[in-house]
Amino acid sequence: MKRRYFNKTIITSLAGFSVPQNLTSKGNNSKKLGIALVGLGSYSTKALGPALLETKNCELKAVVTGTKEKEKIWAEKYNLSYKQIYNYENFESISNNNHVDIVYIVLPNSMHKEYTIKALEAGKHVICEKPLALNAIEAREMIEISKKVNKELFVGYRLHYDPYHLEIINICRNKKFGKLQTMDNRFGFKIGNRENWKLKKSYGGGALMDVGIYAIQAARYCSGKEPISLTAKEYKTNYTKFKEVDETITWKMEFPGGIMADCKTSFSSNSNNLNLDFKNGFANLSPAYTWGTLSGQTSEKRLYFPKVNQQALHMDGISNYLLNSIPHNNVGGDEGLKDMIIIDKIFESIKKGGKNILI
Repeated sequence: MKRRYFNKTIITSLAGFSVPQNLTSKGNNSKKLGIALVGLGSYSTKALGPALLETKNCELKAVVTGTKEKEKIWAEKYNLSYKQIYNYENFESISNNNHVDIVYIVLPNSMHKEYTIKALEAGKHVICEKPLALNAIEAREMIEISKKVNKELFVGYRLHYDPYHLEIINICRNKKFGKLQTMDNRFGFKIGNRENWKLKKSYGGGALMDVGIYAIQAARYCSGKEPISLTAKEYKTNYTKFKEVDETITWKMEFPGGIMADCKTSFSSNSNNLNLDFKNGFANLSPAYTWGTLSGQTSEKRLYFPKVNQQALHMDGISNYLLNSIPHNNVGGDEGLKDMIIIDKIFESIKKGGKNILI
């Protein structure tokens, strides 16, 4: 564990994660990077746009939308000129906008690869929402392009900057309660709108791709290891609503050292927890994965941290890395690829009737 000092902000490095005492600290460079949001759906509207009013190292400089009505709304709310508003037909011309440094892809999963590559080839760094792609093959291609054009590729892993999750990682790495033995990670909700793109296979929908990935992520960054094998099963209670995508999936992952993770995701039941059992204690988060207020406790005490804007910290952390070479918290494209490899193996196990799959 290394301790470094930047502008009197103490940062503790834990396997690539930084835990700043001042979570909104600014680096040595007074410049702000410009961000373009591609896709103005619910997440951009309710989370990313408002977060960019709070960021210290970056600011909104452009948006991309295919909906005319949204152009006026965003122009007025974020003081954007119409030169800063693009559509999907003229998207590539963003390469001429020197005020945009980072393009944030906030589109349905099936469009991640296409627009990530377009943005990279336009000479921009990219943040792509999770999951990085539809599968590991696509993810590898995206990473290869980023290296070819010498631009950075990141994934929208906001929880890598949340103080509750950073504390859990700290507990695991320092073995505060001894060796980690088992994990129980669950994230699901009851999806309502039958027309939601997340219920369409062609868009890359399904519970595992949407929220199950959080359970995979948590198991990986808590154990600090990659799984060596897994088994998975799929359950459906509503074949009409979920005829194209997975409704509920459970899976078990084995990690080196005998660490086991039981995981579940669903579009038909609510769950939101991360439970860790150690040799000499426990640590839990519930709710664990939302971008609202989290809650947690350990066998010693209840955890409490002031509410933060996860999206602002995430975008500021990436910008700080680009501006000042301050390490980001493991949110690079390679991290997204590792999750896609596991997701591919989960689907493989399901297809083979729950067979144990080596990773």
